[in-house]
Amino acid sequence: MHPNRLQKLLDFFETEPNDPFLKYALATEYLNSNEPDKALFYYEDLFVNHTDYVGTYYHLGKLYEALNRKVDAVKTYQKGMQVAKSLKDMHAFSELQTVYNLATGQDYEDD
Repeated sequence: MHPNRLQKLLDFFETEPNDPFLKYALATEYLNSNEPDKALFYYEDLFVNHTDYVGTYYHLGKLYEALNRKVDAVKTYQKGMQVAKSLKDMHAFSELQTVYNLATGQDYEDD
């Protein structure tokens, strides 16, 4: 973790506590510094309060998988695919579908 970067993000967050980008950046910073509980807090906040922030779903799902919460990961990927599709973000949809398929054992490249 880069302490100055984290502190700057926290300072910005104090003045803009509802900014989804700052929440995402804090989650990412905490995840990179091996503080998954703090990362989870911000990712789950995004999941609940900023449902259109589509980048959340991939990273929250991966974190759930790392925490051995596979059912939560699968549900997160499913929700993310719905959101991405509604936003017509087919790149995000494709990425989420790939991790969903892997998490559920649907590897179509075996053909």
